[in-house]
Formats: sequence, C-alpha cells, structure tokens
Amino acid sequence: MNIHFTPDEQAFREEVRAFLKQNLPADLAEKVRLGRRLAKTDHQRWQAILDAQGWYAVNWPVEYGGTGWSVVQKHIFDEECSLAGAPRVVSFGVNMVAPVIMKFGNQVQKEYYLPRILSGEDWWCQGYSEPGAGSDLAGLKTRAEKDGDHYVVNGQKTWTTLGQHANKIFCLVRTDPAAKKQEGISFLLMDMDSPGITVRPIITLDGEHEVNEVFFDNVRVPAENLVGEENKGWTCAKYLLTHERTGQAGIGLSKAALDQLKRIASAETVHGKPLINDPMFRARIAEVEMRLMAVEMSTLRILAATRGGGVPGAESSLLKIQGSEIRQAITNLMRKALGPSALPFLEQELEPEFEGEPLHEDYSAAPASQYFNMRKLSIYGGSNEIQKNIIAKMVLEL
Repeated sequence: MNIHFTPDEQAFREEVRAFLKQNLPADLAEKVRLGRRLAKTDHQRWQAILDAQGWYAVNWPVEYGGTGWSVVQKHIFDEECSLAGAPRVVSFGVNMVAPVIMKFGNQVQKEYYLPRILSGEDWWCQGYSEPGAGSDLAGLKTRAEKDGDHYVVNGQKTWTTLGQHANKIFCLVRTDPAAKKQEGISFLLMDMDSPGITVRPIITLDGEHEVNEVFFDNVRVPAENLVGEENKGWTCAKYLLTHERTGQAGIGLSKAALDQLKRIASAETVHGKPLINDPMFRARIAEVEMRLMAVEMSTLRILAATRGGGVPGAESSLLKIQGSEIRQAITNLMRKALGPSALPFLEQELEPEFEGEPLHEDYSAAPASQYFNMRKLSIYGGSNEIQKNIIAKMVLEL
C-alpha cells in the first residue's frame, strides 16, 4: 500500500485540526493532558460537540448517521484527536454494541437504539467477563431462563468499566446450559435500572473507581431485547470482539504518549545532561517508535482490507497484542524518566497545609497511577496469551 497521504487526505487533516482548535474545550484538553479524572459530564459534553458536527459515529455507515469516512480518514481523525488532548470516546455504545445491532438486530431494535446512542441518551456498559469466565469467556454462568415473553436473568458480571454511569448494559447470558459452551449463549440488552440489578464498585490499586461488579437477581428482561437468535450469541460476541481488539491498537494515543515521553526525557537531567542523551535510553525510545510505526502500517493495511464491510479476522489479535505492549512500554519508559516524580503524589502534597498545585502536574499524565492502569491492556478484550493461541490456530489451519 502507498504509505504517503494524498493531497485530499492532507486537506482533511487540516480540517480536523481546525475543528479541534475551534471546538475542543480548553479545560477538557487540559484535563486529558494532565491525566486527571474525567467525569461523565465531560464525556457527554465532548460527545455532543462531535455529534453536532456529525463526527461522533466515525465507524458507522452513512445511512445510520455515520461519517462515511475512509479508513485513512478515521486514522487521521483518531491521531489528531489524541495529539490535541481530546477525551477518548467511550466505545461501549458507539463502537461496540452498535455494530452488533446493525449486523444482527432487527429493524425495531435499529430504529430504537441507534439514534439514542448518537444523541447520548443511552450510556452503555459491557456485561461479558465473570468471576471464572474472563479469558475463557465461553465458560460464563449467568443464566437467562425464558418465562413467557421475558427472560429471567441471574448471575454476576465483573470488571464492568464505567458501569456506575450506565443506563444500559449488553450481556452474554447462558440460555441453554445443556449445550456446548459456545452454543448455549445469547446476547441480551438490559436496562440498568431494572429491579434486581446491583452495581458494586471495585476500587483499583491506583485508587480509581473505573470498574464494577454487576449482580443480577431475578431480573426480568423483555424477550424482544434478544439480539439475533437465541443460543447464537457467541457469533455476536466474536463479531464485537474483533472490532474491540482492532481499536485497542491505540495508534493515536501511543503517538501522543511518545511525544510526551520525548519532551520529558529532553528536560530531565542525569548528571546535568538530558536523559535522552543517554544512548541506552534513546535506543529504548527508538525501539518503541519503530514498533509503533510497524503497527500503524499494519493497522491501515488490515482495516483497508475490510472497507467493503468485512470484519478483521485473527489479524485483530496481532494488533491487540502489539498495541497493548507498545503502550505499556511507553508508560514504563515514562516512569523511568520521571523517577520519584512518577509517584501519584509527592510527600509535600499529602500534608494538610498544602494548598498549591501538584508539584509535578506537568508530568501527571504519566505517574504511577497511569503506569498501573496500563497493566490491564494486555488482559482485557481477551488476554494476550489467548490472542497468541488464536493466531497459532489460524496459522495451523492454513
């Protein structure tokens, strides 16, 4: 493929930059740059701005309200948003459940749910992982038993990201316990305010409330909320995961983080000299940058092959592995570059009388809290070990 951008693509990049300069709120960009916690209202504000421009559902077909952009345009948009400090779009609705509804949902479901995702009326979370069913997702045990025109759901989901904000959840549930693991699963849409649903926070090592446990106790879900056929939900699950894993390459995010790493390494001193002058450290940065360039080219090539409406295959597993390892490597180098300043707090900031700004706020997008958070990348969406098994199986079947 031609790795050079065409004049039209360069013009599109300038259009995106102009839009971001004019419309991205400075306070949101500052929050992202400093790695501060984004509230639900922050995400909703940015989504409303994108939706007003018609640029929210970049992966949707035009007939559903999407942009109709090419693969390269989507890549440029993602890259420029990351470099400008735009909040990352919460993917559960627009980039995860929406493609499943478009592919497997009926017309009533498409007409009801898709506009509500675009408008931000619905905030979705994902009900996949369970205690004992993470990497072995097909081992899930949450049951859904048919009772007239409803399903009665009992069980538990875990690691439910931002579930505390959601009013909707898409779930994999077991509807035929006698069938083989993958063959007895269905894909259900649920209201989070349904009687019997309880959300409990999981506070992670960095003190954040990002993930949750969700419990289902005789929750009644209308049978019309089934997407696709009963007991065929594994097909929906695989379709969703290929989209999720392809997006986990995180090219734009990695580029922004790499730029910040270079700035920090150029400013920090070792024996009076910038750290980037150290040959060993500079070689580590160069290695990460070369890997990132290779993943970027692979991402464009793989996505270009799906522009006719296809879905990435096992190649998405390769992108997931490489993308997560690169982002982890960058935060690891950031931690090394910052030294003691990589701590979530400096000791002075913990004193009751401290009233100033955080002493290392210019670097706070990469303290220990971000380092810890990036450890999850090689686990969620299917652990990297599972992805390697998928790739090996694909090669052996050739």
